[in-house]
Amino acid sequence: MCSHHYSTLIELFHQCFYHEFRTELVAGDDEPLYRPASDATGTHQIIFAHGFFASALHEIAHWCIAGEQRRQLEDYGYWYEPDGRNAAQQAQFEQVERKPQALEWLFARCAGIPFQVSIDNLGGIDVDRAAFTDAVHQQLCTYLAKGVPPRAERFARALAAHYQQPWPQLDLVRAERLQTRQLQGVA
Repeated sequence: MCSHHYSTLIELFHQCFYHEFRTELVAGDDEPLYRPASDATGTHQIIFAHGFFASALHEIAHWCIAGEQRRQLEDYGYWYEPDGRNAAQQAQFEQVERKPQALEWLFARCAGIPFQVSIDNLGGIDVDRAAFTDAVHQQLCTYLAKGVPPRAERFARALAAHYQQPWPQLDLVRAERLQTRQLQGVA
């Protein structure tokens, strides 16, 4: 049985991407951050929070989506509104987070671990977690049906091989979500 320790993710990420993209995955002490290289020969860093496995998967997902120009900007040039977001800010957060969280869900499946969406707004408005979960799930299904972004697929397949997990099948992913909704009493 393979361990779900963040050091495994660091090694797999290195094997998949370091030589082509000069990017490394780093366990941080505090908030996650993407730090581009300071010069043309330097190394880009994806710093994930507190050595958490799930945080690493999430930050890798953001990197897999970011285009070449965004990967030259700290935190890909994205805004971040902390806890306490209002309804409009939360809606924008969910729109931005739908794709990376869908990839994080794929990565979690390929690593054989459970996934739960992150609303990331503990001090703000009440959030419809089920609706956001459905949106993220629909994006995951779209990726499985139409194609996973290339870097994300490379990493997901490396995870699946390492953790001896099958590649997720669209019909099974849909059926599992339907079953979960039924167990939760959601139509």
